[in-house]
Amino acid sequence: MTGYICISVPYVIGQLIPSRTETNAIQHSGLASELQSEWIEVQPDFAGIADPIVAVNRALAQTIAAHPGQVPLIFAADCVSALGAMKGLESYQPEVLWYDAHGDFNTPETTLSGFLGGMPLAMLVGRGDQRWMEGVGLKPIAESAITLTDARNLDPAEGEALANSQVRHLPRVSDLSQTDWPGKPLYIHLDIDVVNATEMPALAYPELSGPGVHDILTTLAQVRQRARIIGVLFSLYDGGRPGADVALQQTLRLARGAAGITNPE
Repeated sequence: MTGYICISVPYVIGQLIPSRTETNAIQHSGLASELQSEWIEVQPDFAGIADPIVAVNRALAQTIAAHPGQVPLIFAADCVSALGAMKGLESYQPEVLWYDAHGDFNTPETTLSGFLGGMPLAMLVGRGDQRWMEGVGLKPIAESAITLTDARNLDPAEGEALANSQVRHLPRVSDLSQTDWPGKPLYIHLDIDVVNATEMPALAYPELSGPGVHDILTTLAQVRQRARIIGVLFSLYDGGRPGADVALQQTLRLARGAAGITNPE
């Protein structure tokens, strides 16, 4: 069995929000014991690092680096934690598989909302504001190393930027059945809002239609056969919203599927 380390990142854009209880719920579910893994919560140095986003992502990168040879399963309250995950896995020079109902490919120039959580994939390839990439010490990765799947809700200018990029965009998660990463290390970023809001309640940014949990589990099983997975980040539901108990169970199904201890049902 692959050795895993479970890492909790309960911060939203660098802030700890008391109502966001989802990482605690996953910890108390017993998942780490089921995986014969240790559960670790990151410890950002807010006193020594002025920018809280940088502090959180440096702490995540350091936690990953402190456990070489173990595959991190990261449970994060936002998608910006992808910066720390990629820094911690940087030595592998991984390719990226990004599941998301949104593109996360906005920049300050294309965004309609100004929401930083809609920009991390663009940051990773060197687009937009690079202060947090520089703060973490992460160099941009090639757009051609990224596969984005679903992203059914794109801002207009974001969609145009994505279409003109070298990012491989698969509009349906089922398209992953034809995708391969032969011999290459792969980081999976799984924003659980990729699952339709009917099956996955308690989402901060819910989207109707889209794939179900079974569909995601099927593709995870396929990807596990075609790639060497070196890390998975789950960008979570909001534990303070109605339906969080259902979202917890669905998230645990996805985590087990990513770890290969359950098959699509």
